[in-house]
Amino acid sequence: MGNRLSKIYTRTGDDGTTGLGDGSRVEKDSLRVEAMGTVDELNAVLGILLTEPLPLHISNMLTLIQHDLFDLGGELSIPGHNMLQAIRIEELERLLDALNADLAPLKEFILPGGTRAAAYCHLGRTVCRRAERILTALNREQNIGPAALPYINRLSDLLFVVSRSLNLAAGRNDVLWNHQK
Repeated sequence: MGNRLSKIYTRTGDDGTTGLGDGSRVEKDSLRVEAMGTVDELNAVLGILLTEPLPLHISNMLTLIQHDLFDLGGELSIPGHNMLQAIRIEELERLLDALNADLAPLKEFILPGGTRAAAYCHLGRTVCRRAERILTALNREQNIGPAALPYINRLSDLLFVVSRSLNLAAGRNDVLWNHQK
């Protein structure tokens, strides 16, 4: 692959607009740009999580998810272009089922925490939920790819389960919410 960015700054965004992959320009505070930025933020949080010592199957899974999120960002940057495949939703569901099978059923709400890795994963889950809200709003205005919303919805569920799995693998209990404090 050749160099894609030979110049980092272009000054073309100084007027508050940014270029999309199809060559069109949109306001930097548009829902589409907000969605792209939030998906990118989620990818960055997963990158932080990947700096932690993790079970190999989880780090491999998260790396693949990072590639999916990059595809989703690309899809969002080119209106009408679909990159994220529906098969990835099914794969997330299989991973979710496999990881959840090893966890005790929840009887209480849990707080983000336990290990640092689990806390980072919970942070990823919350960013993922925000991405889902923004994608939902964007989809009301302009159709987005058919896999985007189901994928991001499953991913937030998966990140919740991964958080619990990371605590279990580290021998730590989930942090239970105490409604009576």
